[in-house]
Amino acid sequence: MSAPKAPTVKEANLLVYDVGSTYTKATAFRLEESGSLLFLARGQSPTTLEDVLLGAENARQSIAGQGVGLGADLRRYATCSAAGGLRMVALGYMPRVTAKAAKEVAMTAGARVMEVISYDEPLAYREEALREIRPDIILLAGGTDGGDRESVLENAEIIIRIKSKAMVVVACNKDAQARVAARFDAAGIPYVRVPNIMPTIHELNIKPAREAIHTQFIKQITKAKGLDRLQAMLADKTVMPTPGAVLLASELLAKGTYEQEGIGGLILADIGGATTDIHSALPELENLKPEERGLVINNEKQFSYRTVEGNLGLRVSATGIPEAVGPLSIIRDMGLREPPATPEEVVDYTRRMEKEPSSIPANQREWAMDKALALSAVAVALRRHAGHFAKEADPVLGLAAGTPVGRDLRSVKHVLAVGGIFYHTKTAEKQEIMTRALADPGISLLPVNPRFHFDDHYLLYALGVLSRHFPDSALSFLKNYIRT
Repeated sequence: MSAPKAPTVKEANLLVYDVGSTYTKATAFRLEESGSLLFLARGQSPTTLEDVLLGAENARQSIAGQGVGLGADLRRYATCSAAGGLRMVALGYMPRVTAKAAKEVAMTAGARVMEVISYDEPLAYREEALREIRPDIILLAGGTDGGDRESVLENAEIIIRIKSKAMVVVACNKDAQARVAARFDAAGIPYVRVPNIMPTIHELNIKPAREAIHTQFIKQITKAKGLDRLQAMLADKTVMPTPGAVLLASELLAKGTYEQEGIGGLILADIGGATTDIHSALPELENLKPEERGLVINNEKQFSYRTVEGNLGLRVSATGIPEAVGPLSIIRDMGLREPPATPEEVVDYTRRMEKEPSSIPANQREWAMDKALALSAVAVALRRHAGHFAKEADPVLGLAAGTPVGRDLRSVKHVLAVGGIFYHTKTAEKQEIMTRALADPGISLLPVNPRFHFDDHYLLYALGVLSRHFPDSALSFLKNYIRT
């Protein structure tokens, strides 16, 4: 991707911050009266934990140093990933259903699902898990409306017994909510009631629960010094979770608006230091009838679906990559002639990256190692995200050998790649990483000859924020951004 050319008069009226754990970024745009959105400049500065406003101001000054001024009608917006996300535990009735609902709820709300606990787990295990994880938020699910109540009340008693400090999002069977609320009131447990996330067996109602979690995310991150003052400066007084903003941009690009068509199905591959995230948006799935989705709702047939591989990262979880594919696979992907790397060298490098996550490759050999690790991370993550062809018949499920199972990505034509590895890598090398990651799908239902796009200017987070207020302008910009 290349950013559209800036106008002759460089005066921004939109400024979007991203407060990260290491760096604070600022991106300046100009929204013209015609609705055209113009990219002006991007700046960054180390995040200042003693007062995040200092880092934000330094990032803004970096933009000013590029000759971009701020108009009198400037509107500010912001995202944040510095808090690392809320630690969430989901308590429910059926394990697969609870897991799918929890992932959907957490997807853009700034939460990390640490554990999914179902009714078939022993009471002692449920209690022990909550004590050990000490979540920031508990999603109390279970039972369709008019269905199971016992599991919800049982889990509520566990929360009371351990005197949990977590905010509990009560998103269960509506017939059990009043009793749960009464018990929490008596015990002093903080909670918020929202409509059942699964009112029927083939329906998810996740928006209210997601908004409740987002509210808690905002409360947590504003504990950072100065972030409350930054929030007060924003046009919408809302700090979005950075991953959620990126996903909103990709969903807008895929689906479009009432006024403009999107580009259709797409995949977003985000390779970070700690995780590799895959997000796919398939607009055609919104038209499925309930019976086509199946008797039990599943995420694979939702318009938007995200998976997070917590053991596949280029720094904080680097050792997880050779553990997943084997050191020899990394060595082959490095493509070195003489001398080739050894398995010990691969393992030593990943261990060093985990201990020193701010490190960058010191020479061409280490760059080759980083690119090979990225290739393996995205290849594994894509296969885990995508569906597959059934290897053998399953009479119970009514599947014949070769039947597509899970999320079918074969018709996807666009793949967006995000992450520092792509920012610091030449275009040909970026293309090679993604092409080879998809070169041998095997039984996976992966795209065939898609077009690859790269967020070279780190703009997706900003466009995701702006899409909430100026969707058509953001979409027009995005379509031009990935076309060039």
